[in-house]
Amino acid sequence: MHDIRAIRDNPDAFDAALARRGDAPATAALLELDTARRAKIAAAGAAQADQNKAAKEVGAAKAAGNEAEFERLRALVGEKKAEIAAMQTEAKDLDTQLTDQLARIPNLPAEDVPTGADENDNVEITRWGEMPDFDFTPKEHYDIPGVAAGMDFETAAKISGARFVLMSGAVARIHRALAQFMLDTHVEENGLIETNPPVLVRDEAMYGTDKLPKFGEDSYRTEDGMWLVPTSEVPLTYIAAEHVIDESYLPRRYTAHTLCFRSEAGSAGRDTAGMLRQHQFEKVEMVSITLPDHSDAEQKRMLRCAEDLLERLGIPYRTVILCTGDMGFGARRTYDIEAWLPGQNSYREISSVSTTGDFQARRMNARFKPADGGKPQFVHTLNGSGLAVGRCLIAVLENGQRADGSVMLPEVLAPYLSGRTTLSSAGALV
Repeated sequence: MHDIRAIRDNPDAFDAALARRGDAPATAALLELDTARRAKIAAAGAAQADQNKAAKEVGAAKAAGNEAEFERLRALVGEKKAEIAAMQTEAKDLDTQLTDQLARIPNLPAEDVPTGADENDNVEITRWGEMPDFDFTPKEHYDIPGVAAGMDFETAAKISGARFVLMSGAVARIHRALAQFMLDTHVEENGLIETNPPVLVRDEAMYGTDKLPKFGEDSYRTEDGMWLVPTSEVPLTYIAAEHVIDESYLPRRYTAHTLCFRSEAGSAGRDTAGMLRQHQFEKVEMVSITLPDHSDAEQKRMLRCAEDLLERLGIPYRTVILCTGDMGFGARRTYDIEAWLPGQNSYREISSVSTTGDFQARRMNARFKPADGGKPQFVHTLNGSGLAVGRCLIAVLENGQRADGSVMLPEVLAPYLSGRTTLSSAGALV
């Protein structure tokens, strides 16, 4: 959510920032609504003053025995009361319209975000690891013999439809091991608070984390009006909603491993093979609630947490900063980490780490109380994948595959797999 006062003070800068995202100017319509709203509020205030004055004079006229003046003033008080109520209703309606329009405008990009139209204009900032040198043509994850028995798309389609997978046996266990490895690292080494949040949330939580009103079609809603979370960013961030937090309590750093659900509206035909793009998937999320002056450094810290996981797993990756045209709606700046997938011969996103500034905090009224006793200010919120478990599984399987159809697994997973380090071509852990 944007601050209408900031737009009022510098409309040209606001429209220029939107133009960097490829969006049309918005300030003219916003300021027209704002001017009308403020005029109604001012008129209601003036009418209230007239009503108060007339109300005082009613008693004086009655005491003086001036019945005609008494009746005139009493009628005036009634007229002003009705006039005030009408203007307050109109002001409230204009305020609702203004709030709705503000809620549909994306966050403004940070100054260091490159201007661009789409993913082709993203800028690579680092690259890690050596791509495996195979003496055979590498397969995509679902075609690796050792994987095929434990990754069943046909049965999943019978149960739930397209874009679901039924994992079993060793593959399911490796998937679980990855999530445990991520959580343990975040909690024991990165200082995050392990959390087990609800995955059904109310409208307010989706709105507060900028998923509503504009992107409702991208998520699933139950018949009683609850939402299945697209990511645990939603409940973890909303923890701070409607709170005024002591400055000394910040930063708050959370992590959670949850199911996530996305309808993938508008992505028909993309990545339909395998489990790269699913309606139901698992993710280990990172969320930070922090002070405004610390949020840029916090984003870099979160980015390193995610990159470090891939390095421990031995997965080659590159990190890019997203251009203005490829950033998500609520992001002020986003770094994507893309893991190397030999089966596709390409890098694919495995983590996005974003700072939203105070964009979400304004929507959910999350503030902090400065230590010096100043006026409460909005916190900054950040979120990032640490990591997407299913996509990480794909990267592990494809990078570790061998000519005989088996897969060499990362050593860091051995403690979670009873010391085993190989998925055999028959689909067993050995």
